[in-house]
Amino acid sequence: MCRFLGVVIALLCCQGIALCSGQESRLVEIAQGPVKGYKDTEYDIYTFYDIPYATAPTGLDRFKSPLPPPTWSKVFEAVDKVTICPQGNLMRFLPDVKTMQEDCLTASVYVPDTIQKHLPVVVYVHGGAYVMGWGNMVTPKNFVKSKKVIAVTFNYRLGAHGFLCLGTNDVPGNAGMKDQVALLRWVQKNIAKFGGDPNDVTIAGYSAGSASVDLLMISKITDNLFKRVIPESGANTAVFSVQVDPIQNAKEYAKLITTKKFEDLRDLEKFFKTITYDQLNSGDVMNRTDSSFLMVPCVERDLGQEVFLDDSPVNILKSGNYKKVPMLYGFTDMEGLLRIEYFDTWKDLMNDNFSDFLPIDLKFKSKMEKEQVAERVKRFYFGDKTVSKETVLAYVDYFTDVIFAYATIRSVKLQVEAGNDQIYLYEYSYYDDETPSVPYTNNVRGANHCSQTMFVLDGWNKFINRTSDSDAFKKHVKNMRKIWLDFMTTGKPVPEGSDLPKWPPVGANRSPYMSLGKTIELKSSLLKERTEFWDDIYEKYYPNPMPPTSLVHTEL
Repeated sequence: MCRFLGVVIALLCCQGIALCSGQESRLVEIAQGPVKGYKDTEYDIYTFYDIPYATAPTGLDRFKSPLPPPTWSKVFEAVDKVTICPQGNLMRFLPDVKTMQEDCLTASVYVPDTIQKHLPVVVYVHGGAYVMGWGNMVTPKNFVKSKKVIAVTFNYRLGAHGFLCLGTNDVPGNAGMKDQVALLRWVQKNIAKFGGDPNDVTIAGYSAGSASVDLLMISKITDNLFKRVIPESGANTAVFSVQVDPIQNAKEYAKLITTKKFEDLRDLEKFFKTITYDQLNSGDVMNRTDSSFLMVPCVERDLGQEVFLDDSPVNILKSGNYKKVPMLYGFTDMEGLLRIEYFDTWKDLMNDNFSDFLPIDLKFKSKMEKEQVAERVKRFYFGDKTVSKETVLAYVDYFTDVIFAYATIRSVKLQVEAGNDQIYLYEYSYYDDETPSVPYTNNVRGANHCSQTMFVLDGWNKFINRTSDSDAFKKHVKNMRKIWLDFMTTGKPVPEGSDLPKWPPVGANRSPYMSLGKTIELKSSLLKERTEFWDDIYEKYYPNPMPPTSLVHTEL
């Protein structure tokens, strides 16, 4: 009998169903070698953490495209090492235990406890303004627990490490986006081994991850890597999405980390290639008044290498020469709360010189013209009043529109005009008594930046302090996850037979859209007046982002 049990246990171990130590596991043979993941008993899923999907080049090649991943013959123990990419003093959300390393390109795969094969796959791109964060900042375990999808999270190079863009052979730009493409190619090659369907991949992302998946959608090197897109609070046309002037941004970033002066582009390139990673990530770009973060994706020069982005997103969308796929696309009603921590400092600065707070992707012929537009914008949001505690909600609306809402609606309009009739637009506005009120208001509440992500994924308690969850809140979270899962599995957020309101695709006039709040209801003309206001300004003053200069010796 004992011998029989020993044989059974040995067989189970070999099949990857249970570890001899008593902890259940699965063994998967991927292209690089065998990997072993373990059972998460709380969610009844298997997790495979920190699998290398590519190799980050090092030394003088640190800004180049990712290299192939390592291979191995022994079993790779896919346990959570909390590997993160190098990042600076902005790591406000990083856990106490962390492994920051240069070669940080790892992925985590979440697999339901089922024998079913060919499951739909969702790949989540993390946010963090392209300068901070990591793949498992929030996790997709509840999605996977449904046994309807397999999920993948991952790291990509950040800040200047991932997005310095000089247009040279050694610093072509978009290293972080090319990491994301490498991950999607890795998924195509390996996800079937985990039970996923490589032909049924949805890419989703929040904040900078949202802008990322929106950019992945229009890149020419991502054909056949996914079939649906879920951008959550961020668009490819956003002010923080693409560098308007990469060389100028590189110069500004260099000033943040050194007092050294540079005579030409070669000296600047050498500086960035030889400084330490601590120096490279020491520039603080989060409090810029022009709503940019400097080190973000760029339009690349053609250097004979693989190019991620060869034109501005607006031009690509207008041309219609990109993949038109189903999209679940939206933002929250108070995205501008992202900037509330700066309100006490910025309100006086905005009153003194509002033009400093215009988005960086507007260009003017003269200072006078800029001041005239600034006065027009200030009057639109604040009327005859100053920026003050009395007008804090107008402050929130301004940054909601400038950073997130207008770009999303602008992108939707361009896409619908280009022929995409599968975009499902929403505004997320849920709040309850547990939601903090906006400072200096009489208990006014709304949905903060990426609130929808915090509730559809796991672990919102890391970011949102809730002391209790009401039945109404639990029902809301259940409905949100259902909408997201239905889209991931059917391409429609509300398929036939659902008990939720019917949700048709949006048209070029911003209608209809779904209001995802305490009630879920279809509405028309999302932010009509505010959108038309910015349409007029961007039609007159928007310069398409350009690739970095082609001159090797450029005076700086």
